[in-house]
Amino acid sequence: MLWALRDADLDVASLAAVAGCRPTVASQHLSKLRFAGLVEGTRQGQRVVYRLRGGHVRALLAEALFQADHQVSGAPVHD
Repeated sequence: MLWALRDADLDVASLAAVAGCRPTVASQHLSKLRFAGLVEGTRQGQRVVYRLRGGHVRALLAEALFQADHQVSGAPVHD
């Protein structure tokens, strides 16, 4: 879900579709992500639209992907 939010603000139904889960499951995950301060939601009529909470979260995602790439490719880990 975090990866999907890096490019667009999305509602629960859209995030559930991306994640391949039911909206209730997506909503539970979003609750935990909100509690952790990683996402924020804005009510737009009947729905809530979610977005990443700042550039640090985007940077965290990018670094996590770099780490995963190192693991998969066998490249040495560095600081």
